Amino acid sequence: MGTTSFLTRARGLLRIRNQLVRECLAELLSTFVLIIITLSSSAQKITSFETKGNLLTSYLGGALAVMVGIYTAGGISGAHMNPAFSFAMCLMEQFPWWKFPIFVVVQTLGSFISAGAVYILYYGMGEQHWAKEPHGDTRVARLMDMLCLCPPDAIWHYSNGTLTVSGPRETASIFATYPADYVSIANGFLDQVIGTGVLILGVMGITDTRNKGVPKGLEPVAVALLVLSIESSMGSNCGCPLNPARDIGPRLFTYVAGWGPEVFRLVEGRGRHGDGR
Repeated sequence: MGTTSFLTRARGLLRIRNQLVRECLAELLSTFVLIIITLSSSAQKITSFETKGNLLTSYLGGALAVMVGIYTAGGISGAHMNPAFSFAMCLMEQFPWWKFPIFVVVQTLGSFISAGAVYILYYGMGEQHWAKEPHGDTRVARLMDMLCLCPPDAIWHYSNGTLTVSGPRETASIFATYPADYVSIANGFLDQVIGTGVLILGVMGITDTRNKGVPKGLEPVAVALLVLSIESSMGSNCGCPLNPARDIGPRLFTYVAGWGPEVFRLVEGRGRHGDGR
């Protein structure tokens, strides 16, 4: 009885009553779940030399991550997880404009935190830590060296301890998407406009009650299948990010974590994976 009473009081004290704060936390959590699964599926594919993952598993992981994210926060914030979708909702007058910049910041922050989690999960620091050799020139990289006492892991083993954005052992594409070498800036822009447009149009159709409805509770599954179909058909040019926060947050993380300013430059040799991931 005493334990139950204590838990009841604790829930009452921790309960967040401000609706905007609740929505922001839900959006942060759903975006975190989306990006950590998406990036981890890419990391597993690349660092295992595609022996424990391939293009299909990478796309499937990203699609299922969307489903989990919607189930996580769909009833609270709508689980936008994507500034492009929030913008579309504003244009459709289904979302207030004043919330738009707040959601963009929260979504980008969630993606940034997710990239950090994937970095810790996959970046091996053991041998260099014991040898007292820092991984990079940044404070973040040195801090990770101090905190991790694990044996060498995937990214360290794959890249031989060097964080690069181009070349045969580049690892920046684990976190952000890069265009294939043959894609021009104009074509890359068009690729993302069309892909993101198809995504938003599909989601609108799935959630429109005037259409042939998806069984209640299965809307996230339908959206995941939509994402998988877009990835499978439009992923070769730019990696099919379809989400500004999915790219900007992890890209900013790679910038501060040791990959450097090259993550913002157009460099040939980064589209070697074929899917841009």
